[in-house]
Amino acid sequence: MPKDEHYRAAEMHNLAAHAHMQAATHHGKEDHMTGHEYSKQAMEHSKKAHDASLAAMQKSVAATKPSDKKS
Repeated sequence: MPKDEHYRAAEMHNLAAHAHMQAATHHGKEDHMTGHEYSKQAMEHSKKAHDASLAAMQKSVAATKPSDKKS
């Protein structure tokens, strides 16, 4: 169901945002190694979020297209 795909994409975006915030916090405390790890994690979550968004969009488009079948 496309709605579930959109929720999954939203969750991935939330995970990426959280990791970005953690990275910023650690960089602000001059804990650059931990900050770097959170930045790497944020980038991975962002990629997954982007892929999930594309998949959700494609499923939504497919679900809204009228059928080409003729009865």
